[in-house]
Amino acid sequence: MNIEIKVVTNAKKRGIFREGIGLKVRLMSLPIEGRANEELIEYLSDIFNIKKSEVRILRGDRDKRKLISLPVDEAAIEKAASKAANG
Repeated sequence: MNIEIKVVTNAKKRGIFREGIGLKVRLMSLPIEGRANEELIEYLSDIFNIKKSEVRILRGDRDKRKLISLPVDEAAIEKAASKAANG
């Protein structure tokens, strides 16, 4: 499934939230030398319990708005977003 993600860098703690039809992901890294992209891939693989190689940035490699390919369904995305919002 492809999903639009807005990345917020330099956050105090990681988080994932629903934003419209996409997601907002807070990362602690700065967008220097691909560190934020690496953290994004690692975080999404942890949240959805998938391999890092299954998370692909399709568009927006150097932008805050990204199109990400994930091998998950809409229910898994809703579950992750609601879990982060509640806990």
